[in-house]
Amino acid sequence: QVQLQESGPGLVKPSQSLSLICSVSDGSITTNYYYWQWIRQPPGKGLEWMGTITYSGITYYSPSLKNRTSISRDTSKNHITLELSSVTPEDTAVYYCARRSSLLGYAMDYWGKGTLVTVSS
Repeated sequence: QVQLQESGPGLVKPSQSLSLICSVSDGSITTNYYYWQWIRQPPGKGLEWMGTITYSGITYYSPSLKNRTSISRDTSKNHITLELSSVTPEDTAVYYCARRSSLLGYAMDYWGKGTLVTVSS
């Protein structure tokens, strides 16, 4: 069974950059049909899709975050990286990585447990 685990700093200062890693086990990030997402949920708010990197390395970003977001991958380590620049307290959220499968109509079939990132001085 595929497992996803997010990791990174729990506290980031305003104007700095946030970097998170999603480590994937028991499944390759380069396997066809799978799309790897970053999604976040601010306190008391709904889920927000941030971006996707496909099995072939193509990236897609939310228009509202595109200028500050970068998603990349390390195939040798089988992990996905999220970088978010110029953070503000509004970027405080639980950050999740998840897998979407085209074999399941692009439904999300696996999620990480999420990691809380607080932006504060």
